[in-house]
Parts: sequence; structure tokens; C-alpha cells
Amino acid sequence: MEPSTVPIEPPDKLQADRIHVQQHLAANPEPLRQDPPPNPAGGHTLVVDATDRSAYARPSSAVKDAGPDDQVFIRPGIYEDKIFVAERPILLIGAGREAVQIFSRRGGPLYLQRVPDGRISGITFRYVGSDQHAAMNILDSTCTVVSCRATEGILSGIVVYGPTGRPTLLDNEVCHNRESGIFVFAGARPYVAQNLCYANHHFGIAVRDPGSHPDLVRNMCRENMLSGILMFHHASALLLGNICRENQHWGIVTTPECETSPPREQLASSNTLDPNPRGALMVTEQPLGEIGR
Repeated sequence: MEPSTVPIEPPDKLQADRIHVQQHLAANPEPLRQDPPPNPAGGHTLVVDATDRSAYARPSSAVKDAGPDDQVFIRPGIYEDKIFVAERPILLIGAGREAVQIFSRRGGPLYLQRVPDGRISGITFRYVGSDQHAAMNILDSTCTVVSCRATEGILSGIVVYGPTGRPTLLDNEVCHNRESGIFVFAGARPYVAQNLCYANHHFGIAVRDPGSHPDLVRNMCRENMLSGILMFHHASALLLGNICRENQHWGIVTTPECETSPPREQLASSNTLDPNPRGALMVTEQPLGEIGR
């Protein structure tokens, strides 16, 4: 479909959809916190505050010292740091993604590897280097990431991978990444709901590989420089209630062998896939042809 023939929704419909997404993101807001919340695991709370000499200066130092039932609370501030957690639970609570930023110039600021449980919330993760890194890396983990921001990755904002990966990504803002916002691959099966993925250079959400099967529910993918959602290389997914609009190409792009629930012919009725300049849905053998891949 030529751009000139794409039906454009009236302003009141566009505004209604924007309000709808704002309501999604505000359903369980992460309030700005000055004091740590109760620890749901019953352990200690380790406080991070670069301006308080009685607290930890960096989040990674507190995470390293935390026991299996301890939580780490990060007070407002900008922290240059890199957090790596492997094979143990994590409770990492920030004062709010507008108030807490963790950035790294040498590798991504967050790596989770086989994390069996836990919660990360209220933090902006920002990559400011020039090498091939994502803002958040989640390998074979089942924790929850909620009300965070992942931005400026040279790869995608959040990469979720590994056949035992079952994380929950809820109410996150994923923006201004050089590839896609959220990239699910290598057999991961995350629950991805109510995330706002915008202004990424490729896609809002991308899914690749046999065995990869995310549940994509009520996400907003807008103003991405290719399309809203991409599925390719034998991936599958549940897609319900997503809004993919005002991207530069299509609402959803998929290769023919990918499987969706509901079936492909019902995606336009179970999701909002317009307006986009090229149309709602594209099935193609070469979804990355225009970027030379």
C-alpha cells in the first residue's frame, strides 16, 4: 500500500489510543521513593546513596554484599556502574526511573544470568559506550523487571535469550536504542506486557529463532524507524491488545514460517496496527532487506 493511500485515524481516535496507553503504564506506577519499601523476602535492606557516607556508593557493591533474602534500595542519583548477577535471586529497587540512572560506558549496565527469582524496578539503565552492547541483558532468568527504562543500547534496549528464560517485563520504557527496543531470541519465553517501546532505530519488539515464544500483551510500539513488531526465523508468539502505530514502515512484519496466536489473519482485529505508512501487516522472506541483512 502506498503511503498516500494509508487511512489516517482522526485526531480524537489517536488521542484516545494515547490515553489508553498512558492508563496501561499508570496501572501499577512505581512511585518516587526516598525510603526503602518493606523487604518481601524478610531480609535486610542495603541502601545505595552516593551522597551518604553511611550508605553504599555504587549499586554493584551493595548487590555483591547482599544475601539471598536481602534487598538493595537505590536512592535518587546518577551512578556509573555495571551490575552482574548470576545464579541467585535479586531484589533491586530504585527510587524511580526518573530519579535513578545507572549508566556504563564499558559494557552494558545490567547482566542477569540464570537468575531464578526476584524483582528489579524503578531504575533507568543507560549504555553510553560505542561497542556492541545492550542496556539490559537477561539470559535464562525468571525474575521480574518492572517500571524501568532501557535506553541508548548499541544493540537492543533489552535482550532476553536462552531456552529457560521466563522473565516478566512489565510497564517498562524502552527507547532510543540503535537496534530494537526488546529483542527475544534463542528460545526465550518471556511475558512482555504494557511496555512502551518507541523511537528505536529498528523495531519496537523483535522475536527470532525456533522455540522463542513470548506473550506480547498490551504493549505500545510507536515511532520506531522500521516497524512496530518483527517476527522472523521460525519464531512464535501470542499477540493480544498491542498498539503498533506511527512507525516508519509497518505495524507488524513477519516471515511466512512464523506462527502467531491468534492466527495471522486475525492479528489486525486483536491488535491495533494502524496508522503506519506502509500498512498494518507485512509477510516477507526478507524482513531486514532494507538494512542490508
